[in-house]
Formats: sequence, structure tokens, C-alpha cells
Amino acid sequence: MIRSPIAAAALLLTTHPAEAASDAAMRFGAREDVQQISLSPDGKRVAVVQAAAGHGMALLIASPDTGAAHIALQASGDPDHLTSCRWATNDRLTCRISMIIDNGTDKLSYSRIIAVDADGKNLKVLVNQTTFRSLGVAQDGGRVIDWQTGRQDGSVLMSQVYVPEYSTGTHLASDREGLGVDRVDTVTLKRTNVETPQRDVVEYISDGQGTVRIMATRGSDSRGYDKNTVRYLYRAKGSRQWQALGTVTYNGDVSSGFVPVAVDSERDVAYGFDAANGHTALFSVALDGSGKRESLLARNDVDIDDVVRIGRQNRVVGASFVTDRRQVEFFDPAVSKIVQSLSKALPKLPLISIIDASADENRLLLFAGSDTDAGHYYLFDKTTHQLAEVLLVRPQLTDVTLSPVKPISFPAADGTMIPAYLTLPPGSDGKNLPGVVLPHGGPDARDEWGFDWLAQFLAHRGYAVLQPNFRGSTGYGEAYFAKNGFQSWQTAIGDVTDGGRWLVKQGIADPAKLAIVGWSYGGYAALQSNVVDPALFKAVIAVAPVTDLETLRMEHQNFTDFYTVDAQIGRGVHVRAGSPAQNAARFVAPVLMFHGDTDVNVGVGESRLMASRLKGAGKSVELVEYHHLDHQLDDSNVRAEMLDKMDAFLRTSLHLPPAP
Repeated sequence: MIRSPIAAAALLLTTHPAEAASDAAMRFGAREDVQQISLSPDGKRVAVVQAAAGHGMALLIASPDTGAAHIALQASGDPDHLTSCRWATNDRLTCRISMIIDNGTDKLSYSRIIAVDADGKNLKVLVNQTTFRSLGVAQDGGRVIDWQTGRQDGSVLMSQVYVPEYSTGTHLASDREGLGVDRVDTVTLKRTNVETPQRDVVEYISDGQGTVRIMATRGSDSRGYDKNTVRYLYRAKGSRQWQALGTVTYNGDVSSGFVPVAVDSERDVAYGFDAANGHTALFSVALDGSGKRESLLARNDVDIDDVVRIGRQNRVVGASFVTDRRQVEFFDPAVSKIVQSLSKALPKLPLISIIDASADENRLLLFAGSDTDAGHYYLFDKTTHQLAEVLLVRPQLTDVTLSPVKPISFPAADGTMIPAYLTLPPGSDGKNLPGVVLPHGGPDARDEWGFDWLAQFLAHRGYAVLQPNFRGSTGYGEAYFAKNGFQSWQTAIGDVTDGGRWLVKQGIADPAKLAIVGWSYGGYAALQSNVVDPALFKAVIAVAPVTDLETLRMEHQNFTDFYTVDAQIGRGVHVRAGSPAQNAARFVAPVLMFHGDTDVNVGVGESRLMASRLKGAGKSVELVEYHHLDHQLDDSNVRAEMLDKMDAFLRTSLHLPPAP
């Protein structure tokens, strides 16, 4: 295995928080150096979206063969965020820029696709530009849906929103409206319309060969809210005629029906997900008019939740699921053989995935990591069988001892076994420790085995950390999901508090030194746990939490997904009873909250409401707001400061000695 010299160059961009932060907080709070990475068509260069100073991003162009590296682009993160880049040719890339703008009523997300040369020059915006006649502004700046495999001119297929123009007094105005597809030359910006825009269209799926094969439509009501059904249509090979593929019905965050995600041109099928025996399974459906349906992968214990793709055609080569850790079943024997060989070469890094490939697929860009290793990126050459390390994900943690993550399960009050992950401090005997229950966000999400920077920081500081996949988590089937973590909050929060009791019963956690920490829905769970059992947790930390279900509903009133959120939350007495801000008088433990003031997932007003209600009830609460940051608090300085504040708060609340 060869170690690439790129790492030394890349470290020049490593973010270092303020000197006031502790060494541990700086190391664990630093954002991943590699935020996103792609491989050029010839396999000779990588494009790395890398964390820069503050909450900025930079585009690093590097050659694994020579070690040469340079910065092509930088974005401050205020408000422009560089989120991803991929090669259109060997010398030109397309990148996605996003930002959050406050219009005085709502905070709105905008995005644009740009094209830029590998040296940072010749930057152009790949989007239909609005004019003074335009009747609005497109928030979504478009998406590349096909990289036009085999073409050398750098053209791509882009889906993008067309905005109609004011036509009074002119014959030049465009009346095209809705989502369409253009073939766009990333150098000259010449565009050719491929799919006429239509108002109700929400998605197009290409076959990776430059042909759109599937279209999804979703209507809206008179108020502009999305309806709860999505209709999928397909085209047979060589035809321009749309035919019905199927309809998917959504009830909040639960769907029924076949959801296509990819097209295999060679097999002439669509891959997609549908329910089977109470779990999500992967199917293929023929696109030749026969409608032949085949089950490709299904399990009776967990959901199949993702397809594995490779190369510039994004061809599907397998599917993945999570038991106690993520596993992949490959449909392509050649790819399976390669991954098996790589697993033998990297025995301490079992989480291996193919990130990208050269156009001929002779060079593969890989990620490999584990629970105690945040990960490495490697370049594998199939012709020479050489494996070269390209970059570390978190070089700041290279010499830090991390803690193994152990999959466990514990019984809930009704006897249901709840899967979870337990992380103990390095070198600990696992007895009578200060403990932290760390529920995940979502709620329609789940924790997985692997590296978790927040759990590892807490373990490093001496806490036993339990991450429960409470009922309402995804991945375990329809029955386990219940009605989701909001409508079934009593079950979900009951599982979370039962996790805390299990830590105590096992002798792992000292009952007087038990706390709960959560982010997003996890923050909601942390707060609501104090409503359910005020005596259990002695300290509560919530980052960007939902605090009032009715407020969360109203946050979406001006957005098209209102019906989805409304159905997810539901109506009834559970709404008030399940809102921590409505039950502040029950709190006993002190509360610490963090929130970014440009959060579009959960408005900062929810934390402000919670803090106000707790103060009004005479409870101990502190709210730390961070300006110009969103839900993820993507700033290394801020995260380092937050980790130190968390640790200090826990030590004071749990009567622990100061940090060493």
C-alpha cells in the first residue's frame, strides 16, 4: 500500500479553533477535512471539497500520482456554501453552491450549479437566468442527472426549474414553467431542451447514457401544498411516449408503492424500493412494457435502504442494509471480488465503500473506516493492483486513542428489545461511570456502527455513551417504526429513558451521574425525557431541538411540504403532551441548549420558546445562539466551543471533577 503525498498539502487547510478551546474540543470539534470527493474521468486527479477556516469551504484539486495540489475555489460559508463538486471532463468541474436567505418572513434555501476549470478559472453559472420580466426566482438551481458518458465536450443533462415571464406588451416573454431537462455544455453554456418543463413534475431519472427514462409528477392543491400522491411514468427504449409505472402514496413520512431510484439501460429495468413482509425491499421492474417485477434483495429483520452505484454512469452494482453494522450485497461479481480483496488488505477498516471511478472503471476511489477510525480515502488501480492512500478524513485525531463501539440491546418496559450502541471511555472497566444517553436525530433515521465525533468526544472525556435506536427509528420495518417518533412519542421517549435505566441497572452508569444529550429530534428526546421522568437524568443538553410540535407544524405553513409535516405530527392530545415547551413546569434537571439562528430545519424560535418557558417556571436553563449558522453548526470553532461548554456543564451538573 502506497501513502500519497497529497495529505501533507491538504493539511494546510485544516481548521484550528480559537486558542481558548481545549485540545480535545479542537480535535473532535474540527469538521471533517474531506467533506466530499470525486475522481476525474481519467482517474488522475481528485476534487476535494474541504473544510476551511470558520465555516468556509474550499475546492482542492490534487493528483494522487504526483502529490501536486492547489486550491481552485473558496467559499466563505456566509452565506455561500460550497457543497459538492464533480468532474464534467478531465479539466472542468460542476459544483453546487447553496445559501440561506432571510426574506423577512421565512429563511429560504437557494442553490446554483456552477462550472469551473480545474485551475479555478472560467467560472460560469449553469442555470436559466431570470430577467426583469420573470415572475419569480427559482430557489433550486438545478441538478445534474446524467454525466453524458462517452461525450468529450463536457455536456451534462440538468433538471432545472423554469420560471415564466411577464408577457404584457411583449412577444418575447417565455411562458415555460416547471421542471424540465436541458443538455448543457459546461464550457460554452449552450443548452438544448431535452424535456419540456411541466408544472407538476418533481423528478426525472436518466439511464446514465444520456436518456431520460422516468418522470415523477406530484400535484398541488389551490393553496400550493403538495398532494400526497406521486405518479411515476416511464418510456420504453427508443420511445418518447410516457407510460404509467405506478403511484406512491405518502402519509406523513410513510409511503406505499414502488419508488424508482435508478435505471439500468442494459437490463432495461428500473430499480426501486417497495414494502415486502413489513420491511422495505429492493425490486426491479421491466421497462419494456411487460411490467415484470423481480425481488432483488429482501430481509425479514431489517430494511434494504440503499443501492450501491459505481462510475460515471452511476450503475447499480449492489444494495445495502444495516443489522448491527452496515453490510452490502453485490450483484456485480467483479465488484464483489474487488471489495473482498480490499477488505483483506484493510482488515482494521471494515467499512469500505466505492465513492467514484474513472470513466473506464480501472481506477476506483474508496472510503475505508471503522468505529475507532474516522476514515481514509484510497485510490485503487485495478491494472497494477496498487492501493494508495489519498487523504485522511480527520487528521486531527491521528494520535488520539478512540473507543470501540459495541452493538448491544436492552429491554424496554414492555419487553421489546431495543438495539443500541455502547461506547465506553478508553481503558475503562465500564463500571460506575458518568453516563450519557445520546438519542439520534430524525426521528425517521437511525444510528449505525462506525465513527461518531460527538459520542467519541464524550467517551474521551470519561462518559459511558449509549445510542439507542428507539422505536420510531428507521431500518427495522413498519411495526418498529410505529407512527413515527412524534405521534408515538410516548413509545420512543420511553425507549430512550429505558436506555438510561439499563445503564444504571447494569452498573455501567452511576444513577447520580446520568445525563442526556441530543441533536435535532435527539434534542427533542432529551428535553421530553425530562417531562416523562424528571428524576432520571441529572442534566439535559439539546442542540437545535424541536420543543413544541404545534410550532414545528406552523414553521412549514408557508412551504409546499406542509401536508407532509402536518400528517407526521398528527392531531390530538399527544401534541401538547408531547411538547417540552408546554410542560416546562415538570423539569427538574438543568438545561443547556445550542441553536444556529439560520436553521431552516428547526427554527431558532423553538429554543427561544423553550428557554422562555423554563425561565418563567423558575428552572435552570442556558441558551447559546450562534449567528449565521444552520442546523448542523458547520463551523469548527463553534463546535469546539460547544464541546467545551457541554463538558463543563455536565461536570458541574453531575458533580464531577474538572476536566484534566
